[in-house]
Amino acid sequence: MDIGTRLFRSALLALAGNRVVGKMAHRYGMKLGASRFVAGETADEALLQIRRLNAKGISATLDLLGESIRDLAEADRFKREYITLLERIHHDALDSNVSLKPTQMGLALDPAACYAHIRDIVEKAQQLTNFVRIDMENSPYTDDTIAMVHRLHAEGLTRVGTVIQAYLYRSRLDVRQLTKAKVNLRLVKGAYRELGHLTYRSMDDVNANMKRLIRVRLDAGVYTAVATHDEQIIAWTKTYARRNGIPASRYEFQMLYGVRVPLQEQLAREGYKVRCYVPYGRMWYPYFVRRMAERPANLWFVLKNWRDRPSAPRQNG
Repeated sequence: MDIGTRLFRSALLALAGNRVVGKMAHRYGMKLGASRFVAGETADEALLQIRRLNAKGISATLDLLGESIRDLAEADRFKREYITLLERIHHDALDSNVSLKPTQMGLALDPAACYAHIRDIVEKAQQLTNFVRIDMENSPYTDDTIAMVHRLHAEGLTRVGTVIQAYLYRSRLDVRQLTKAKVNLRLVKGAYRELGHLTYRSMDDVNANMKRLIRVRLDAGVYTAVATHDEQIIAWTKTYARRNGIPASRYEFQMLYGVRVPLQEQLAREGYKVRCYVPYGRMWYPYFVRRMAERPANLWFVLKNWRDRPSAPRQNG
């Protein structure tokens, strides 16, 4: 990653926590391009999109957007909505699991309360033969997130997994330990703003580490989600699996809602398991900014929508 790209990415990620910019984005963003990457602000809108994905042979993971809540009452509300989502997915026979963020459940406020909320959600998922993915946030929460997953598995709640980010130096050890425990993982390159000494600086190094982590998982025979839009990584995964006699049933490809849609559909037609990450909710702004930072083309799409928006009629007087 060259210095210009790093600066661009850092500047955008800094905006993710800016409340003033966020307020402006909420006023106009869905109309000007956010709806490409966010399935809607309500569960009904998101579930409709999942039905459309399922009709094309694509699975989903449903994410109620929200992170770094201010009080535990919000966490309780999120928990109850996730339980309702699991019930609706089951009732409608949709091919979808759910993804959630630990800070959304109160990790930064009360780790014990956070664990209790997540446990309730995972318990419901296990009752309904579904699955919960605990998303990985930035590095201050990595140890606590991994510890929660180990604790849930130790308590017999195994229909839960987490995410490992290839741009972190520590991830190779984390993957080996989680693989030994047979934890279902999603592998990603990483999208959060981190201190330089924690991460690989070069995208070539991130890609090389991503391949190492995929190899560890596939060789161990533990189910793995390869979450990337990088066609080179996808092609490498398919080739490595084929050459080593690893069936496609041991892994899946995951991509984001609204990103590389033709590629998602192509992989599904080829017979690969494809899962689309479907985010929804009113707290979509930080997620949206991370999508802009990951790929400059996403930002140009939004700016084009802004440029091409209909002008407001002039009023006389």
